[in-house]
Amino acid sequence: MKSETGQPKFLRYSAGKWEPLEKGVITETPVSLTVNGQVWLTLMCTPVDLEALAVGFLFNEGVLKSKTEIELVQVCQQGDNVDVWLNHAVEQPKDWRRTTGCTGGATAVILEQLHPELKNGWLISPEKIQNHTETLLETQSLYRSVGGVHTSILTDGENVVTWAEDVGRHNSLDKIAGKCVLENLQPARKVLVTTGRISSEMIQKAARIGAPIVISRTSASSLSVKLAEKWGITLLGYAHRDQFIVYAHPERILQTTQNIFAVIAK
Repeated sequence: MKSETGQPKFLRYSAGKWEPLEKGVITETPVSLTVNGQVWLTLMCTPVDLEALAVGFLFNEGVLKSKTEIELVQVCQQGDNVDVWLNHAVEQPKDWRRTTGCTGGATAVILEQLHPELKNGWLISPEKIQNHTETLLETQSLYRSVGGVHTSILTDGENVVTWAEDVGRHNSLDKIAGKCVLENLQPARKVLVTTGRISSEMIQKAARIGAPIVISRTSASSLSVKLAEKWGITLLGYAHRDQFIVYAHPERILQTTQNIFAVIAK
């Protein structure tokens, strides 16, 4: 149903009463990714920042490393396909694995073969972690409008470098990676903050982006914690106001480090 304003019209039940409700819903649509003229796969996503999504997906999969490899990125008129032309040949992965989470995802990355090099020479305070979490909420324009969407931001430890929203949490990190490639965004410090659960593919994308600190509003999976420990990533979850859980590498957290290790020793 649609109202006279063109907005979807729904029914809401609240406190024993029914009432009409005009409210938008988050768009989820299939978008194909074509690389050098060959269709690779279909991404279920929110159709904004599609160029960044396509480039970021290929970057996070290790297919490309820099903007200099890209000849053309073009979204078709119908908006259901993104063409990426590279200046070199690439072989389409034969084994796409489904990933966890909303809308699903796909990856051909073999985690055991990854050896990310992350810079360790700086610290972050609990107050700054809280500030980043609040900034994340402030950037959720699409979420405030229709709900049902994940938001991720990349900061330089102080300010937001770029951000992305999508129905898929993994897509939001691909979009951030794509923006970094297309806009040559390479801050010396990188902190990723997201509303999405941190599973193995999320920590893999964070490592590929080069973020040694990852903060989530929700939980981390057992495999993501294991990978964060292995790759040297400080992983935090359930970051709300003045609280968070440290899953891996607490040594980057300023001022509370001694207290942390005292608690662990108990």
